[in-house]
Amino acid sequence: MGYKVYNPYLLTLIATTGGMLFGFDISSVSSFVDQEHYKEYFNHPDSLTQGGITASMAGGSFLGSVLTGMLTDKFGRRPVIQLASIVWMIGCAIQTASQNIGMLIAGRVIAGVGIGFASSSVPIYISELAPKRIRGRLGAVFQWAITWGIMIMFYIGYGCSFIKGNASFRTGWGIMIVPGFLLMLGTLVLAESPRWLAKQGRWDEAIEIIANVQSKGDPNHPDVALEIEEIRESIEVEKDNANLTVLDLFNKENINRTMVGLWSQIWQQLTGMNVMMYYIVYMFRMAGFSGDTVLVSSSIQYVINVVMTVPALLWLDRWGRRKTLMTGSCLMCLWLVITSVLLGIYSSPLPNPDPNELITITVKNSKASKAIISMSYLFVASFAPTWGPTTWVYCSELFPTSQRGLANGLCASANWIFNFALAMFVPSAFKNITWKTYIVFAVFCVAMTIHVYILFPETKGKTLEEISMMWEAKVPAWRTSTWEPETPASRQVVFDEKNDHEKSEHQEVVPFSDEEKRV
Repeated sequence: MGYKVYNPYLLTLIATTGGMLFGFDISSVSSFVDQEHYKEYFNHPDSLTQGGITASMAGGSFLGSVLTGMLTDKFGRRPVIQLASIVWMIGCAIQTASQNIGMLIAGRVIAGVGIGFASSSVPIYISELAPKRIRGRLGAVFQWAITWGIMIMFYIGYGCSFIKGNASFRTGWGIMIVPGFLLMLGTLVLAESPRWLAKQGRWDEAIEIIANVQSKGDPNHPDVALEIEEIRESIEVEKDNANLTVLDLFNKENINRTMVGLWSQIWQQLTGMNVMMYYIVYMFRMAGFSGDTVLVSSSIQYVINVVMTVPALLWLDRWGRRKTLMTGSCLMCLWLVITSVLLGIYSSPLPNPDPNELITITVKNSKASKAIISMSYLFVASFAPTWGPTTWVYCSELFPTSQRGLANGLCASANWIFNFALAMFVPSAFKNITWKTYIVFAVFCVAMTIHVYILFPETKGKTLEEISMMWEAKVPAWRTSTWEPETPASRQVVFDEKNDHEKSEHQEVVPFSDEEKRV
């Protein structure tokens, strides 16, 4: 089988290179969209055309996410992550060599399929391998990788902007192949998901991986025994779902869970964060900035995005999912409202704007301009530790093993289809309703806060199997933070409410029977 990595942190570091691809895509647009070389070569694309170029990557990602469920359930999590890297590199190569808008869009669609594979399969892979006590932390690394990709690609684009001619944007797009190549090499040493292996009946491999991840190779460790038994019981229950289809995710037993997963991904897009990232240069120009000042000032936002994701890595498993999401949406709503008010009061129409120009207003008051930019920084600082990482963690936790691949692909596809729609909508919105665009997203933030409180259950500190038990028990979402599963006495699991997570005292561990060992 060759050398494999079992340290959960190193496994996560390699797998989440797939998140960096997503980040590179976001900045690949914002770095060049306002550069003269880019606009001249592609004949000054109007708002609709630029929206189509930007959205094409999301369109491909939607397709990739839809296919991911079928592929991960059949071939495993690791091969699909590897496929994602290969498809991404092919798409980036076509994008780099593009001779016209059609070829550019084709390359971005193909690369987007790779992102769709990665964004759907990597969170599943991490959730199924991570010990439950650090699952939120490791899952949040996926979003952190996205923020690193955004920042690195932005600075690459800024550096390439000083290159004369078409080489400026071609060099930047060509460099995007590098993280895809690194991900492909990394997948060669990744272990497969033990839950997927167990579902295929490959128990010896599954037990070996769990033992290596959980207890440095000791198959007799109580934590290993407990997890194996939970997986075995879960798979026995799920045998009835062997021929699961997308329609089954919307039946009476599953529809609530499916809708929570779908809406968590939809709401992440409707916070307006990707709008702030894709078109940040437009916001800075509305605020009255121009030239290199736009790129340098907007780069601060990317640094904030990276730094402020760190608190989620450290404390998401302590904060919990519900409180984190509601706090983030409330704060983002506040900054969006203040931005709208400032632009509404201090902005004025540009005299004789170019018909192809997307920005039609500007702010000439320097204090108001600085306040608007401060709001964008605060918005990013609020999104980065909340809706950014938590959504990916949350969706990977909600579903049982038999549904996880298909359901997570479906949920990620909802993220991408709304990403596509917003990328198409926002350029025209900036041109036609200007600052009122931010009011739209502020209203969305209010709606998502209410939705999370009423219907989103708490999943922190619970195994994936216990989360399924919670859904079956139909516990109201606002009571799930204190809900505890009934546990067999043989496991001796004690829930320590003071530390707010489960701890196993292991006073008495009942070993597997001979029959169980043969299974």
